[in-house]
Parts: sequence; structure tokens; C-alpha cells
Amino acid sequence: MNHAAMTGWLRSDGRKGIRDAIVVVYLVECAHHVARRIVDKIDDPRVQLIGFPGCYPNDYALAMMKALTTHPNVGGVVLMSLGCESFNREALAANARAHQRPVETVVIQHAGGTGPAIAVGIAAVERVRADADARATRVPMALSELVIGTICGGSDGTSGITGNPAVGRAFDTLIDAGAACVFEETGEMIGCEGHMASRAATPEVAQALIASVHKAEVYYRAMGYGSFAPGNAEGGLSSQEEKSAGAYAKSGSRPIDGVIDPAEPVPGPGLYLLDVVPPGDPKFGFPNIVDNAEIGELIASGAHVNLFVTGRGSVVGSAISPVIKISANPDTYRRMVGDMDVDAGRILEGRGTLDEVGAEIVDRIVAVAQGAQTKSEALGHCEFILTYKASAPSRPAVCA
Repeated sequence: MNHAAMTGWLRSDGRKGIRDAIVVVYLVECAHHVARRIVDKIDDPRVQLIGFPGCYPNDYALAMMKALTTHPNVGGVVLMSLGCESFNREALAANARAHQRPVETVVIQHAGGTGPAIAVGIAAVERVRADADARATRVPMALSELVIGTICGGSDGTSGITGNPAVGRAFDTLIDAGAACVFEETGEMIGCEGHMASRAATPEVAQALIASVHKAEVYYRAMGYGSFAPGNAEGGLSSQEEKSAGAYAKSGSRPIDGVIDPAEPVPGPGLYLLDVVPPGDPKFGFPNIVDNAEIGELIASGAHVNLFVTGRGSVVGSAISPVIKISANPDTYRRMVGDMDVDAGRILEGRGTLDEVGAEIVDRIVAVAQGAQTKSEALGHCEFILTYKASAPSRPAVCA
């Protein structure tokens, strides 16, 4: 794989994107249908739908939306407002403009209802698309400029043996090349905090790693339900501890350079833990109700691509940043080959090693950064979900 052949869209903050999406953003569920109809009628994979359903204000949702609408993979923004919701659309639009993104706001109540708002919204997308294309500048992009996230979902007994450690090998290669890598799922790393702390770049990072996992344990105990689904047991996982050890393998072996919060950009090259559990007593329910909520937070922290390891199988992709799905189970890969990008399960059958699959994952990341579609992109998957969440208090970046 020629890692030197990548190019990216240069953004005003110096970051580079591997995609150039226009995002249509509904700011309350009441505007969701109109926004979706606009995206459906345009029928261009570069025009994608994201949104927040709530009518009450939420600092976390605003921070997430600010980060997502100025992500380097986003070239322009159209906001869809009903008109009476509490989301601060003016602040969101101002933030996009400050980051040199063309942005327009359509207010459905002002436009005259569903039909007129769809027509106005389509015209707005066309203008924003044209403006973004006129501003677009493609420049060479190095592997060291990539931010790569990872999660696992639909885990089974193979996930911690093949797919997750293969991602760890890929992370080691990417970090050695100067890239930034992010892992998360603190609720699935209970019991691993001591191991993580031993890899911390500084004593302060070690304390933050231990605190983040302890917070997750307290939170899930209060909720009365841990991150262990019936499907995990049906897939051969015996306990939360076994699942945690497998999930932790995705982080590889390099030092952990810091702990970041959702929507907080990675501060530089290296390996980071995304602390997804909010502070304090449980509020607004579980921290991330589905895998795509976690993917959205990784994207908001700058991930250009996300690696999704699954043993039992998953079909999801994402708006904004491509998802590379890695099947840990060879039977799942054969059964769902149309959805899977990498067959890590072949390690179990002696058809590959962890190092070989790790190298394949890196090559696949480069290919996707060069413009190749992931399986989920080719199938039109563009999932997105954002729900209420308590915000972490401002704190100094805990990084080496």
C-alpha cells in the first residue's frame, strides 16, 4: 500500500478531511422528517443527515454538534429548525462560520411548513454544496495526520482473541507512524484500570485512567445494568471480566498519552482514552445507548475513520466518518461478507496471524482515506444518534 498517496481537504484550522460531506442537521425531532426528506430527495452520499431530537437545551448536545459540524470530513452545513425549540441554532451556525464552513439555516415555521421547507432546504443544500466545492482545496495528507477511533459491538468469544488484538496491532503501527488513536468503552474495561495505568505516559494520566474506569463502575452499578448483553453470553463470553479483557486489547501496547472527553479534540499524536461516562449520579440514562452513539463521540473528537470489531455481526456505518467493520468470527464473516471489510476470524483457522491482519487493517485505513468506500458506505449506511447527556466539568487536558 502506498501510504504517501493520500490527499485531504484542507480546513481553516489546519486539519485535513478524507471526505467532504454536507451535513443536514435537524435541531429537534419535529424537524427530523423535513430534514430526512431533503437528504432523500437529493440522494447524494456526500449529503448526510445528523440531528438532535430533544426540545430542551443540553450543553453536551451543543458541544457535540459544534464539533461534528466542523469536523474535517465536513465541508458545509444546513441547519433545519422547527423554530420554537431550545437548541441554540445561532451559536451553532456562528461556530460553523467561524470555522469557515458555509452554513444556512432553514426555519420550518418561517418557510411555511413541510412542503415549502423541503424546497427551501434543497436549495440551501445546493448553495452550500457549491460554496463548499468552490472553497475546496486538496492537499497531500500523511498517515501521521489521521485520527482513528475504535469500538467493538456484538462481541462474542472470538472478539478478544482475533479482532480486538488485531486492531491493537494496527494501533501500534499507526502510533509509531505519528497518528492519533482513540479507544473508549470505559464501562467495558472494568478491572483493566491497573493495566492501563501501568501504560500511562505520566502519573497524572494514570490517575485519570483509574478514575475514569472507577466512575464507569459506580455509574453502571447505580443503573443496575452493566455493558453485558444476552447476545454476548450466547456468543460464548462468560463474564464482564472476560469481555473487558477482550475490549481492552483494542488499545494495543503503546503508552497511553491522555484521557479526553466527548467532543474534545485529540491534542496530538499518540493514544488516548475517550472517557464516555458523564460525571455525577446517573442522569439521562445510560451513557451511550447504542454503538452509534459511541461512534458519534469518537467522530466528535476528530476520528477520520472508526474501526468496529464484531464477533456476532453488525451492519452499521456512520455519517461523517467511514466505519471499517472487522469480523472476529470466521463464520460471521462468511455469513455477512457483504457487510464486513476485514476477516480477522481467519486467524482462528490458521489463515493469518495477528500481525498480518493488523497490517491489513492499516492498509484498509489508507485505502479508505484515499477514497475507497467501506462496505457500509457502499450499502448506504449513514447511521447517527445523539441523545441527552450530562457534560463533564471543564478540566485541564489530562495528557502527557
